[in-house]
Amino acid sequence: MSLLLTIFAAVLGAVVGSFLNACIHRMPLGLSLTEPRRSFCPSCKKTIPWYENLPLLSWLALRGRCSTCGQGIAFRYFLVELLTGVLFWWVWESYGLPLAAPYWVFVSLLVTATFIDLEHFIIPDEITWGGVILGLGLSIALPEMMETSSRLTAAGLSLGAAAFGFGLLFLVVEAGKWAFGKIKHRFPDGEVFDWQREGDQAEIVLGTEKLIWMDVFSREKDVLTIELDGPVNVGGREVTASKLVFHYNQADLAGETLDLDSLERITGRMRSIVIPREAMGFGDVKFIACIGAFLGWQAVLFTLFSASVIGSLAGIAGMFLAKDRAGTRIPFGPFLALGAGIWIFGGRLLAEWYFSNLPNFRLFFEF
Repeated sequence: MSLLLTIFAAVLGAVVGSFLNACIHRMPLGLSLTEPRRSFCPSCKKTIPWYENLPLLSWLALRGRCSTCGQGIAFRYFLVELLTGVLFWWVWESYGLPLAAPYWVFVSLLVTATFIDLEHFIIPDEITWGGVILGLGLSIALPEMMETSSRLTAAGLSLGAAAFGFGLLFLVVEAGKWAFGKIKHRFPDGEVFDWQREGDQAEIVLGTEKLIWMDVFSREKDVLTIELDGPVNVGGREVTASKLVFHYNQADLAGETLDLDSLERITGRMRSIVIPREAMGFGDVKFIACIGAFLGWQAVLFTLFSASVIGSLAGIAGMFLAKDRAGTRIPFGPFLALGAGIWIFGGRLLAEWYFSNLPNFRLFFEF
Protein backbone atom coordinates (compact mmCIF):
# COMPACT_ATOMS: atom_id res chain seq x y z
CA MET A 1 0.00 0.00 0.00
CA SER A 2 2.84 2.40 0.83
CA LEU A 3 4.45 1.78 -2.56
CA LEU A 4 1.12 2.29 -4.35
CA LEU A 5 0.54 5.61 -2.58
CA THR A 6 4.05 6.75 -3.48
CA ILE A 7 3.49 5.87 -7.14
CA PHE A 8 0.08 7.57 -7.02
CA ALA A 9 1.68 10.78 -5.67
CA ALA A 10 4.25 10.86 -8.49
CA VAL A 11 1.65 10.13 -11.19
CA LEU A 12 -0.71 12.73 -9.73
CA GLY A 13 2.12 15.25 -9.85
CA ALA A 14 2.82 14.53 -13.51
CA VAL A 15 -0.89 14.92 -14.34
CA VAL A 16 -1.04 18.20 -12.40
CA GLY A 17 2.12 19.26 -14.22
CA SER A 18 0.26 18.86 -17.52
CA PHE A 19 -2.36 21.31 -16.25
CA LEU A 20 0.36 23.65 -15.00
CA ASN A 21 1.78 23.73 -18.53
CA ALA A 22 -1.57 25.07 -19.71
CA CYS A 23 -1.46 27.71 -16.96
CA ILE A 24 2.10 28.70 -17.88
CA HIS A 25 1.16 29.09 -21.55
CA ARG A 26 -2.26 30.71 -21.19
CA MET A 27 -2.16 32.96 -18.12
CA PRO A 28 0.41 35.51 -19.39
CA LEU A 29 -1.51 35.74 -22.68
CA GLY A 30 -4.83 36.36 -20.93
CA LEU A 31 -6.31 33.13 -22.30
CA SER A 32 -8.98 31.18 -20.45
CA LEU A 33 -7.94 28.06 -18.56
CA THR A 34 -11.31 26.43 -19.25
CA GLU A 35 -11.96 27.33 -22.90
CA PRO A 36 -10.88 25.42 -24.84
CA ARG A 37 -10.85 22.65 -22.28
CA ARG A 38 -8.60 20.36 -24.30
CA SER A 39 -4.91 21.09 -24.83
CA PHE A 40 -3.85 22.33 -28.25
CA CYS A 41 -0.64 22.67 -30.24
CA PRO A 42 0.89 26.14 -29.73
CA SER A 43 1.84 26.24 -33.44
CA CYS A 44 -1.07 24.87 -35.48
CA LYS A 45 -3.70 25.19 -32.69
CA LYS A 46 -4.98 21.65 -33.36
CA THR A 47 -6.67 20.01 -30.40
CA ILE A 48 -4.45 17.28 -28.98
CA PRO A 49 -6.23 13.91 -28.56
CA TRP A 50 -6.10 12.28 -25.15
CA TYR A 51 -3.72 9.53 -26.25
CA GLU A 52 -1.19 12.19 -27.31
CA ASN A 53 -1.60 14.09 -24.07
CA LEU A 54 -0.34 11.53 -21.58
CA PRO A 55 2.07 13.21 -19.14
CA LEU A 56 5.75 12.54 -19.94
CA LEU A 57 5.01 9.53 -22.17
CA SER A 58 3.45 11.42 -25.08
CA TRP A 59 6.26 13.96 -25.31
CA LEU A 60 8.82 11.17 -25.39
CA ALA A 61 6.84 9.05 -27.88
CA LEU A 62 6.37 12.01 -30.24
CA ARG A 63 9.99 13.13 -29.73
CA GLY A 64 8.83 16.57 -28.72
CA ARG A 65 6.92 17.31 -31.93
CA CYS A 66 3.30 17.87 -32.89
CA SER A 67 1.92 14.86 -34.81
CA THR A 68 -0.02 17.18 -37.14
CA CYS A 69 2.29 20.06 -38.10
CA GLY A 70 5.61 18.58 -37.03
CA GLN A 71 6.62 21.71 -35.14
CA GLY A 72 8.68 21.23 -32.01
CA ILE A 73 6.95 21.28 -28.62
CA ALA A 74 9.22 22.95 -26.09
CA PHE A 75 11.15 20.77 -23.66
CA ARG A 76 9.60 22.93 -20.94
CA TYR A 77 6.38 20.87 -21.21
CA PHE A 78 8.22 17.65 -20.38
CA LEU A 79 10.33 19.36 -17.68
CA VAL A 80 7.32 20.83 -15.86
CA GLU A 81 5.55 17.45 -15.76
CA LEU A 82 8.70 15.70 -14.55
CA LEU A 83 9.50 18.36 -11.95
CA THR A 84 5.95 18.44 -10.59
CA GLY A 85 5.86 14.64 -10.39
CA VAL A 86 9.15 14.59 -8.45
CA LEU A 87 7.98 17.37 -6.11
CA PHE A 88 4.65 15.64 -5.40
CA TRP A 89 6.52 12.42 -4.62
CA TRP A 90 8.99 14.26 -2.38
CA VAL A 91 6.23 16.07 -0.50
CA TRP A 92 4.44 12.78 0.08
CA GLU A 93 7.58 11.08 1.33
CA SER A 94 8.38 14.03 3.62
CA TYR A 95 4.96 14.77 5.10
CA GLY A 96 2.23 12.28 4.19
CA LEU A 97 -1.33 13.18 5.11
CA PRO A 98 -2.74 15.66 5.94
CA LEU A 99 0.03 18.15 5.09
CA ALA A 100 0.85 16.67 1.69
CA ALA A 101 -2.36 18.08 0.15
CA PRO A 102 -1.75 21.80 0.95
CA TYR A 103 1.93 21.48 0.08
CA TRP A 104 1.01 19.95 -3.27
CA VAL A 105 -1.02 23.08 -3.93
CA PHE A 106 1.90 25.23 -2.83
CA VAL A 107 4.57 23.55 -4.97
CA SER A 108 2.20 23.82 -7.94
CA LEU A 109 2.12 27.59 -7.39
CA LEU A 110 5.93 27.65 -7.14
CA VAL A 111 6.38 25.75 -10.41
CA THR A 112 3.86 27.90 -12.29
CA ALA A 113 5.31 31.17 -10.99
CA THR A 114 8.86 30.08 -11.82
CA PHE A 115 8.29 29.26 -15.47
CA ILE A 116 6.03 32.24 -16.15
CA ASP A 117 8.55 34.60 -14.57
CA LEU A 118 11.42 33.05 -16.53
CA GLU A 119 9.62 33.59 -19.83
CA HIS A 120 7.60 36.76 -19.27
CA PHE A 121 9.17 38.49 -16.23
CA ILE A 122 5.83 38.62 -14.46
CA ILE A 123 4.04 36.65 -11.76
CA PRO A 124 0.25 36.87 -12.27
CA ASP A 125 -1.96 38.07 -9.41
CA GLU A 126 -3.88 34.79 -9.64
CA ILE A 127 -0.76 33.12 -8.27
CA THR A 128 0.36 35.78 -5.78
CA TRP A 129 -2.82 37.19 -4.24
CA GLY A 130 -4.66 33.96 -5.05
CA GLY A 131 -1.88 32.10 -3.26
CA VAL A 132 -2.26 34.32 -0.20
CA ILE A 133 -5.98 33.51 -0.03
CA LEU A 134 -5.32 29.78 -0.54
CA GLY A 135 -2.56 29.75 2.06
CA LEU A 136 -4.74 31.51 4.62
CA GLY A 137 -7.72 29.25 3.93
CA LEU A 138 -5.69 26.05 4.07
CA SER A 139 -3.95 27.17 7.26
CA ILE A 140 -7.33 27.64 8.89
CA ALA A 141 -8.50 24.23 7.66
CA LEU A 142 -5.20 22.57 8.67
CA PRO A 143 -3.62 24.57 11.52
CA GLU A 144 -0.77 22.03 11.53
CA MET A 145 0.66 24.09 8.67
CA MET A 146 1.40 26.83 11.21
CA GLU A 147 2.45 24.30 13.86
CA THR A 148 -0.54 24.91 16.10
CA SER A 149 -3.84 23.21 16.92
CA SER A 150 -5.87 26.42 17.01
CA ARG A 151 -7.53 27.54 13.79
CA LEU A 152 -7.68 31.13 15.02
CA THR A 153 -3.99 31.13 15.88
CA ALA A 154 -3.16 29.57 12.51
CA ALA A 155 -5.13 32.28 10.73
CA GLY A 156 -3.26 34.98 12.62
CA LEU A 157 0.13 33.40 11.95
CA SER A 158 -0.58 32.88 8.25
CA LEU A 159 -1.95 36.39 7.70
CA GLY A 160 0.81 37.91 9.82
CA ALA A 161 3.53 36.08 7.88
CA ALA A 162 2.02 37.22 4.58
CA ALA A 163 1.96 40.84 5.80
CA PHE A 164 5.49 40.50 7.21
CA GLY A 165 6.89 39.17 3.93
CA PHE A 166 5.03 41.77 1.88
CA GLY A 167 6.17 44.64 4.09
CA LEU A 168 9.77 43.49 4.31
CA LEU A 169 10.30 43.04 0.57
CA PHE A 170 8.31 46.20 -0.17
CA LEU A 171 10.82 48.17 1.92
CA VAL A 172 13.67 46.51 0.02
CA VAL A 173 12.08 47.44 -3.33
CA GLU A 174 11.48 51.04 -2.24
CA ALA A 175 15.03 51.36 -0.89
CA GLY A 176 16.39 49.93 -4.14
CA LYS A 177 14.28 52.37 -6.15
CA TRP A 178 15.59 55.28 -4.10
CA ALA A 179 19.22 54.18 -4.37
CA PHE A 180 19.33 52.68 -7.87
CA GLY A 181 16.10 53.90 -9.47
CA LYS A 182 17.77 55.76 -12.33
CA ILE A 183 20.52 55.02 -14.81
CA LYS A 184 22.08 57.83 -16.84
CA HIS A 185 23.96 57.55 -20.12
CA ARG A 186 25.93 60.43 -21.67
CA PHE A 187 26.80 60.77 -25.36
CA PRO A 188 29.39 63.54 -25.91
CA ASP A 189 29.17 63.10 -29.69
CA GLY A 190 25.41 62.65 -29.72
CA GLU A 191 23.37 59.50 -30.34
CA VAL A 192 20.18 58.71 -32.26
CA PHE A 193 17.00 57.71 -30.44
CA ASP A 194 13.83 56.42 -32.06
CA TRP A 195 10.53 55.91 -30.22
CA GLN A 196 8.01 53.83 -32.17
CA ARG A 197 4.54 52.53 -31.49
CA GLU A 198 2.83 49.61 -33.21
CA GLY A 199 -0.68 48.88 -32.03
CA ASP A 200 -0.75 48.65 -28.25
CA GLN A 201 3.01 48.05 -28.02
CA ALA A 202 5.85 50.58 -28.11
CA GLU A 203 9.64 50.53 -27.96
CA ILE A 204 12.50 52.98 -27.95
CA VAL A 205 15.75 52.35 -29.81
CA LEU A 206 18.85 53.98 -28.33
CA GLY A 207 21.65 53.52 -30.82
CA THR A 208 22.02 49.74 -30.98
CA GLU A 209 19.97 49.07 -27.84
CA LYS A 210 16.22 48.45 -27.85
CA LEU A 211 13.95 48.89 -24.82
CA ILE A 212 10.37 47.63 -24.58
CA TRP A 213 8.21 50.49 -23.31
CA MET A 214 6.24 48.49 -20.75
CA ASP A 215 9.53 47.19 -19.27
CA VAL A 216 10.80 50.75 -18.74
CA PHE A 217 7.74 52.10 -16.93
CA SER A 218 6.78 49.92 -13.98
CA ARG A 219 5.25 52.85 -12.07
CA GLU A 220 2.96 55.67 -13.15
CA LYS A 221 5.28 58.32 -11.69
CA ASP A 222 8.34 57.05 -13.61
CA VAL A 223 9.82 59.38 -16.25
CA LEU A 224 12.42 58.90 -18.97
CA THR A 225 14.31 62.15 -19.64
CA ILE A 226 16.30 62.92 -22.81
CA GLU A 227 18.64 65.92 -23.21
CA LEU A 228 18.31 66.73 -26.89
CA ASP A 229 21.02 67.42 -29.45
CA GLY A 230 19.06 69.22 -32.15
CA PRO A 231 15.43 69.27 -33.32
CA VAL A 232 13.03 66.36 -32.81
CA ASN A 233 10.83 64.84 -35.48
CA VAL A 234 7.36 64.28 -33.99
CA GLY A 235 5.02 62.50 -36.36
CA GLY A 236 6.51 64.25 -39.39
CA ARG A 237 6.98 67.76 -37.93
CA GLU A 238 10.16 69.17 -36.44
CA VAL A 239 10.19 70.66 -32.95
CA THR A 240 13.17 72.45 -31.42
CA ALA A 241 13.68 71.99 -27.68
CA SER A 242 16.40 71.19 -25.15
CA LYS A 243 14.64 68.37 -23.31
CA LEU A 244 12.12 65.62 -23.98
CA VAL A 245 10.42 63.99 -20.99
CA PHE A 246 8.57 60.73 -21.54
CA HIS A 247 5.85 59.38 -19.26
CA TYR A 248 4.21 56.03 -19.95
CA ASN A 249 1.38 57.45 -22.10
CA GLN A 250 2.50 61.00 -22.82
CA ALA A 251 5.56 63.19 -23.40
CA ASP A 252 6.44 66.79 -22.53
CA LEU A 253 8.24 68.74 -25.27
CA ALA A 254 8.72 72.51 -25.57
CA GLY A 255 5.76 73.25 -23.30
CA GLU A 256 3.50 70.88 -25.23
CA THR A 257 2.03 67.62 -23.92
CA LEU A 258 2.07 64.88 -26.55
CA ASP A 259 -0.42 62.03 -26.40
CA LEU A 260 1.65 58.95 -27.22
CA ASP A 261 -1.46 56.93 -28.09
CA SER A 262 -2.01 59.23 -31.08
CA LEU A 263 1.61 59.17 -32.31
CA GLU A 264 3.49 56.56 -34.30
CA ARG A 265 7.06 57.82 -34.05
CA ILE A 266 9.37 60.33 -32.35
CA THR A 267 13.01 60.52 -33.48
CA GLY A 268 16.01 62.76 -32.89
CA ARG A 269 19.48 62.94 -31.41
CA MET A 270 20.37 63.06 -27.75
CA ARG A 271 23.26 64.13 -25.55
CA SER A 272 22.12 62.15 -22.51
CA ILE A 273 19.27 59.99 -21.26
CA VAL A 274 18.01 59.11 -17.78
CA ILE A 275 16.12 55.79 -17.68
CA PRO A 276 13.97 54.67 -14.71
CA ARG A 277 14.53 51.18 -13.40
CA GLU A 278 13.44 48.89 -10.60
CA ALA A 279 15.65 46.92 -8.25
CA MET A 280 12.97 44.22 -8.25
CA GLY A 281 9.51 43.67 -9.69
CA PHE A 282 6.44 44.26 -7.51
CA GLY A 283 5.22 40.77 -8.37
CA ASP A 284 8.04 39.43 -6.20
CA VAL A 285 6.68 41.43 -3.25
CA LYS A 286 3.28 39.78 -3.62
CA PHE A 287 4.91 36.39 -4.20
CA ILE A 288 6.75 36.45 -0.87
CA ALA A 289 3.40 37.25 0.79
CA CYS A 290 2.03 34.04 -0.77
CA ILE A 291 5.02 32.11 0.55
CA GLY A 292 4.48 33.54 4.04
CA ALA A 293 0.78 32.62 4.02
CA PHE A 294 1.67 28.97 3.38
CA LEU A 295 4.88 28.55 5.38
CA GLY A 296 5.06 31.18 8.15
CA TRP A 297 7.36 34.06 9.02
CA GLN A 298 10.49 31.95 9.59
CA ALA A 299 10.20 30.67 6.02
CA VAL A 300 9.93 34.26 4.78
CA LEU A 301 13.30 35.15 6.30
CA PHE A 302 14.92 31.92 5.11
CA THR A 303 13.51 32.32 1.60
CA LEU A 304 14.68 35.91 1.23
CA PHE A 305 18.16 35.10 2.53
CA SER A 306 18.66 31.95 0.44
CA ALA A 307 17.13 33.52 -2.69
CA SER A 308 19.48 36.51 -2.37
CA VAL A 309 22.55 34.29 -1.94
CA ILE A 310 21.63 31.92 -4.78
CA GLY A 311 20.60 34.81 -7.04
CA SER A 312 23.89 36.63 -6.41
CA LEU A 313 25.91 33.50 -7.16
CA ALA A 314 23.89 32.90 -10.33
CA GLY A 315 24.45 36.50 -11.42
CA ILE A 316 28.20 36.27 -10.86
CA ALA A 317 28.38 32.95 -12.70
CA GLY A 318 26.39 34.43 -15.56
CA MET A 319 28.87 37.29 -15.97
CA PHE A 320 31.72 34.83 -16.48
CA LEU A 321 29.92 32.10 -18.41
CA ALA A 322 27.82 34.32 -20.71
CA LYS A 323 29.83 37.49 -21.28
CA ASP A 324 27.90 38.23 -24.46
CA ARG A 325 24.74 38.52 -22.35
CA ALA A 326 26.21 40.57 -19.51
CA GLY A 327 23.58 42.86 -18.03
CA THR A 328 20.71 40.60 -19.09
CA ARG A 329 17.68 41.02 -16.88
CA ILE A 330 17.27 38.15 -14.39
CA PRO A 331 13.90 37.47 -12.71
CA PHE A 332 13.99 37.07 -8.93
CA GLY A 333 10.80 35.00 -8.64
CA PRO A 334 12.48 31.65 -9.49
CA PHE A 335 15.03 32.22 -6.72
CA LEU A 336 12.23 32.94 -4.24
CA ALA A 337 10.52 29.73 -5.36
CA LEU A 338 13.79 27.80 -4.94
CA GLY A 339 14.31 29.24 -1.46
CA ALA A 340 10.77 28.30 -0.43
CA GLY A 341 11.28 24.80 -1.87
CA ILE A 342 14.48 24.36 0.14
CA TRP A 343 12.58 25.37 3.28
CA ILE A 344 9.91 22.74 2.68
CA PHE A 345 12.43 19.95 2.18
CA GLY A 346 14.79 20.67 5.05
CA GLY A 347 15.31 24.39 5.33
CA ARG A 348 14.57 24.43 9.03
CA LEU A 349 17.26 21.83 9.70
CA LEU A 350 19.67 23.75 7.48
CA ALA A 351 19.00 26.97 9.38
CA GLU A 352 19.44 25.23 12.74
CA TRP A 353 22.74 23.71 11.57
CA TYR A 354 23.98 27.09 10.36
CA PHE A 355 23.20 28.96 13.57
CA SER A 356 24.55 26.16 15.76
CA ASN A 357 27.86 26.35 13.87
CA LEU A 358 27.96 30.14 13.54
CA PRO A 359 30.81 30.55 16.09
CA ASN A 360 32.88 28.05 14.11
CA PHE A 361 32.29 29.99 10.88
CA ARG A 362 33.31 33.18 12.65
CA LEU A 363 36.56 31.60 13.88
CA PHE A 364 37.29 30.32 10.38
CA PHE A 365 37.01 33.79 8.84
CA GLU A 366 39.05 35.34 11.70
CA PHE A 367 41.79 32.77 11.08
